[in-house]
Amino acid sequence: MTESQLLAVLNALNRSSADFTASAVISVDGVLLASALRPDTHPDRVGAICAAMLSLGNRATRELVCGRLKQIVVEGDDGLMLLIHAGQETVLALTAKPDAKLGLMLFHARQAAERILALGRY
Repeated sequence: MTESQLLAVLNALNRSSADFTASAVISVDGVLLASALRPDTHPDRVGAICAAMLSLGNRATRELVCGRLKQIVVEGDDGLMLLIHAGQETVLALTAKPDAKLGLMLFHARQAAERILALGRY
């Protein structure tokens, strides 16, 4: 799998809805593997923040006996953020406008995660 293959999946994901604003594929330890982020976004910072969120989410689900973490959804005043596993070592991050439909966001993200998984190695 190459960065260009991952980028093709991200670009297709971003085009699948006008509500999507950015996306990235990140390793669970915070390394940005590919990104289609806004120009004003610092990619390394995004990777580190997502890794920290995943770590806390994993710890919380274990502590609260909720099983394995599947996804994290964050809602802010200016948009939504979704982190979803795309393999054991890879996570898909997706942001959307505040009025985006969460169900549609999850549907497209899961499809993209499956495509990333099908590319192999992750």
